Amino acid sequence: MRHQTFTTFTLLLLLAAGCGDHAANPVRQAAAPKRTCTAGTFRHLGSPKLAYAGIVKSRATVFARPGARVFARFGRLNQNGVPTIFSIRGVRVDRSCRHVSYLVQIPRRPNGVTGWVPAAQVTVEPVHTRIVVDLSQKQVTLYRGGRRMLTATAAVGSAATPTPTGSFYVNQRLVPTDPSGPFGPGAVGISAFSNVLTGWTQGGPIAIHGTNEPWSIGKAVSNGCIRLPNPVLRRVFAQAVGGTPVLIRR
Repeated sequence: MRHQTFTTFTLLLLLAAGCGDHAANPVRQAAAPKRTCTAGTFRHLGSPKLAYAGIVKSRATVFARPGARVFARFGRLNQNGVPTIFSIRGVRVDRSCRHVSYLVQIPRRPNGVTGWVPAAQVTVEPVHTRIVVDLSQKQVTLYRGGRRMLTATAAVGSAATPTPTGSFYVNQRLVPTDPSGPFGPGAVGISAFSNVLTGWTQGGPIAIHGTNEPWSIGKAVSNGCIRLPNPVLRRVFAQAVGGTPVLIRR
């Protein structure tokens, strides 16, 4: 097959050079028209089957809106020493349709806050997973490519320290030093924060994690985090990459 390709290519070169009985007149092909866009055009990104993560390269400055003041700054690594990740919700393009800036959700209070980050400051990665947490049913469902991968019973926040609702995303995955501790073998951190425990370390972030209290599964007893049986948590941890959308609903 490789020899056939080479032979065909050689013949084309000879014909183009006029080495046949009748020299071929070169035909100039018209250049494809350049794609153009209206500068500043906004496009939504993402679907139930596909989302996008923005991984900070070295630093990121987040603006309240294009051309406005900077209201948040991030380094390449977060407080836990893992890559800083945003959830990309949309994009602004220039006249050549190149990405100029992204509308991103960031892991800051208030829950669900968004801003704009220059496109050059992040690396974009596709995400095919999605998580839905149903608080009334006390269930966690993991999807991949729109297909349900697992549904499991979970423990959720108590009446005094409820699990916040809304649209969030996985912003970090952490492995505890003690897998037999309260977080089990792993914690899938999400961009949500407790609406009650505002004085906790790092602002009271919410996570989906394992547990050393298996009796709590199926009950509303946590400080706001979502607990899963450790074997289930391992499966979720392995698949829920950074940028995975997380919908928490009642």
